[in-house]
Amino acid sequence: MFTFFKSKPTLKDLIPDHHIDIHSHLLPGIDDGARTFADTLRLTKALQEIGVTEFITTPHIIQHVWDNTQEQILDKKSDTVLELQKNNITIPFHAAAEYLMDDQFVQLFQSHNLLTLKDNYVLVEMSYINPPIQLYSILFDLQVAGYIPVLAHPERYLFYHNNFNEYQKLKRAGCIFQLNLLAVVGYYGVGITKIAEQLLQKGMYTYVGSDVHHDNHIEAFKQKINLKDSMPLKEVIANNQFFKV
Repeated sequence: MFTFFKSKPTLKDLIPDHHIDIHSHLLPGIDDGARTFADTLRLTKALQEIGVTEFITTPHIIQHVWDNTQEQILDKKSDTVLELQKNNITIPFHAAAEYLMDDQFVQLFQSHNLLTLKDNYVLVEMSYINPPIQLYSILFDLQVAGYIPVLAHPERYLFYHNNFNEYQKLKRAGCIFQLNLLAVVGYYGVGITKIAEQLLQKGMYTYVGSDVHHDNHIEAFKQKINLKDSMPLKEVIANNQFFKV
């Protein structure tokens, strides 16, 4: 008896038509993503070819690294939309931000409105070195201020890999998890793919994001996924329709 094994799909094959990408770095010259509008145009077109028809791009706001303000981001977004229209790209192109949770972040959301993905959903991240000392206080205060934290790429925080219970704790603290899609093709390493698969199997992700910064990220969409079961991933990808305008 012969057993035929179905080949694993590539990541781009799992992106449905009319997908909404909620995490990328496409605004030019504002963080470590697109450097010029030419980069923005190329990356946007490439994501369109994969199936993205609506963008919520999310430049970093990191104290002393990327000191972007809401006004700077929105001005850059407006200029970028005009340039995209000149190049016949008229699909929805919005801007939010990816906020590093630090002391400045607390001061920011207590005194100013945040740029959100939709309604009160705000994209947040941690340092890759260690979580903030007052992490749970920050998350609590953020929710008291009326926001819902969407935690970017939890699979990439190596300090949680040996203590999976910390992920459960983050969920109980009100975090919604956003998977970086490239994690499932091994782009960030085998260990991160393994954790991403565990989180997927346990139903802990709600949304996905491309987190595209440059051409190498686009190329990685052509790789096959390294998951035993693609169904949980497909379900989470479909959830991004929540952000449709």
